[in-house]
Amino acid sequence: MIAKIRKLIENKRRFLVAAHMNPDGDAISSTLALGNALREMGKEVVFFNGDPVPQVYSFLPGAELLTSSLDQSAEEIYDVGFVLDSGELRRAGEHLRDRCRILVNIDHHVDSERFSDYFWVDEKASSTGTLIYRLLKNFTGYRFSLPVATCLYTSLVSDTGSFRFANTDKETFQIAAELLELGVNPAEISAHIYEDREERVLHLLGLALGTLKLSECGRIASISVTNAHMEATGTGPEHTDGFINYPRSIRGVEIALLFREAEPGFFKVGFRSNGNVDVAFVAQNFGGGGHARAAGATLRGTLDEVREKIIGHISQIIS
Repeated sequence: MIAKIRKLIENKRRFLVAAHMNPDGDAISSTLALGNALREMGKEVVFFNGDPVPQVYSFLPGAELLTSSLDQSAEEIYDVGFVLDSGELRRAGEHLRDRCRILVNIDHHVDSERFSDYFWVDEKASSTGTLIYRLLKNFTGYRFSLPVATCLYTSLVSDTGSFRFANTDKETFQIAAELLELGVNPAEISAHIYEDREERVLHLLGLALGTLKLSECGRIASISVTNAHMEATGTGPEHTDGFINYPRSIRGVEIALLFREAEPGFFKVGFRSNGNVDVAFVAQNFGGGGHARAAGATLRGTLDEVREKIIGHISQIIS
């Protein structure tokens, strides 16, 4: 499949590169890595996401080029649309199907749907950025620029939790080592991601931690973020990135949950697993999906109703 996608890139001129809305570090970084590389190859490229770049990733090369809307009046059609890290087309935008002659799905989610003309999914890859690295490495004569290398390294760091999560493997470290040789500054990237928070984000975190709940068995921990919390602190959904790692860090916790109000009557639920529970399977039971140790879903109901439904289901599994 790599060879087919490479040939597609070589023979086409106008590209759209997109990833799932409410993007995390892997989604943004892989979008910018591939987009920057295509521009370096002399291609016409539009960087797209339905939501803005989270502030914490605004330092990445090319972040200022990303657009959150496509000109509907222009009826612009792209030769190829890359949909990265999305699992389902709706997470990036169903309208992309009408704007691209060819769709390419590149992902590492085990339940990724076959919505594209070209389908390349490797659930064993630590990140979608890993797949972008493999693709670009396959181009004879292509040399990774520092901007592309910086985006790829950020993808690895963000999706492996700074090389702490179980998806970190030998390939991850091998890629990271090569990117460092190209001049990537790991301390600078880590500082941007973990040590460049706005004061309002810490106020939001304080409110979220105030909702901390631990199950009687001590194996399930959750925190919640409501629209009222975000309004009170002048923050948005993008500022909750990484919050779930706090309940996850509690000794004895196997499943961590983040309940975030998306709109009145709907909550997005983030799942993280420290143990043997496959949270992708749990999320699928509620119309979501993801990885065995990191997944998500959206449920209708009040916070209490959604929390009771999710925790009740997980309690039955781990008992």
